[in-house]
Amino acid sequence: MQISVIITCHNYARYLSRAIRSAVNQSIGKNEYEIIVVDDASSDETQNVMMSYSGLIKPLTFKDNIGLAAARNEGIKKALGRYVVNLDADDYMDENLLLFESMFLNFNAEWDAVSCDYFLIDEDENHIGRVSGAEKPIACGVMFRTDRLFEIGLYDENFKMREEEELRIRFEKDHLIKNIEIPLYRYRKHEFNMTNNTDEMEKYGKFLKKKHSS
Repeated sequence: MQISVIITCHNYARYLSRAIRSAVNQSIGKNEYEIIVVDDASSDETQNVMMSYSGLIKPLTFKDNIGLAAARNEGIKKALGRYVVNLDADDYMDENLLLFESMFLNFNAEWDAVSCDYFLIDEDENHIGRVSGAEKPIACGVMFRTDRLFEIGLYDENFKMREEEELRIRFEKDHLIKNIEIPLYRYRKHEFNMTNNTDEMEKYGKFLKKKHSS
């Protein structure tokens, strides 16, 4: 098993099928990767969506809401792949993301993770704009060497937001993340994006600064 794709979902059933389809339809062989879908105590139709992909995904369900960072950690702990990629339930991937990113890691032993550029899309999947994964990094669409994530202690579960920023700070102290300038990820902008919660974003921004100020 070369790659583990981890999809975390909390009440995003309306988007989840698109995310799973994008993972199922990757251009590499089905025996080269697995898809782990983590249902973080959803109260919508998430379970029904997951059951419709039975046999294609590895389901992981929590009855209590443990939060995004913890849900990602649980997915990583179950991962069999030497590389791991996070995919948010409201986003999706280009069919060649796993192929391209794994090739870059396979041929560049000094790289510990690889990110890519991404397209911002609206509710109808229209492209809003292209964004550099190096200039404006996001948590998903980044392929990590799995053992490197364990080396740094995975995600800090105290962070309910900005968990990807906090992890990246620790990761880049000793490990190298490179970006490939190909837009292989689709980041969906909608009214329910967690980042729209400005109060919580500010709160965890201060927490982040306090933790890493020394």
